[in-house]
Amino acid sequence: MVWQVFDTLAGRRPGIAHERELFRAAVLVPLMSIENAVHMLFEVRADGLARQPGEICFPGGEVEGAEEPVRTALREACEELGLAEGQVELLGCLDYVLTPPGTLVYPFAGRITPGAELRPNPGEVREVFTVPLEYLLGYEPAVYLVEVATRYPPDFPFARVPPAYGPGWQKRWAFPTYFYEYRGYLIWGITARILHNFLEVCRAGAAGGQRPG
Repeated sequence: MVWQVFDTLAGRRPGIAHERELFRAAVLVPLMSIENAVHMLFEVRADGLARQPGEICFPGGEVEGAEEPVRTALREACEELGLAEGQVELLGCLDYVLTPPGTLVYPFAGRITPGAELRPNPGEVREVFTVPLEYLLGYEPAVYLVEVATRYPPDFPFARVPPAYGPGWQKRWAFPTYFYEYRGYLIWGITARILHNFLEVCRAGAAGGQRPG
């Protein structure tokens, strides 16, 4: 093998191995100005949906085909909230979220332009509500650790691997699950993980004098 074949590694941007094997989704964290204060918008999913009806989420959906995740997030947000594409200003991307069941979420933050009228799609959205960003920045969520375990199939070649890899369920790790509450609304699950990451980014920006306003 000629060493020059490795020249492609120089400057290569890493991706996520086997990304297309995961369920990929993109969401928008919508921000808007209400009475000179920054608010974050949430959706309550319609009761007739097959997946997670009645739960609180950010607008978004599955990344299909070769569509860029950012396009998915913006398109889904406009469709679900009844906005024109030019009424959402992209602010930037947040950290990806990978869940144990194999869901990869690409979150992006965006600003709904002042004066834009929300017309939520009733087929997907039961209602929308907003929470002041200052409230969320000062809120201490409840945290619960969720354990993740693995189990190998009965025909797994246990004799060929170290004894630690035995039959039955084996705990591997645990991840935090956050609970945020606001006026009777409970925000948890993937939405709360994205929210938690967003608030960490805001706090880091505030420490550097870049707090959103």
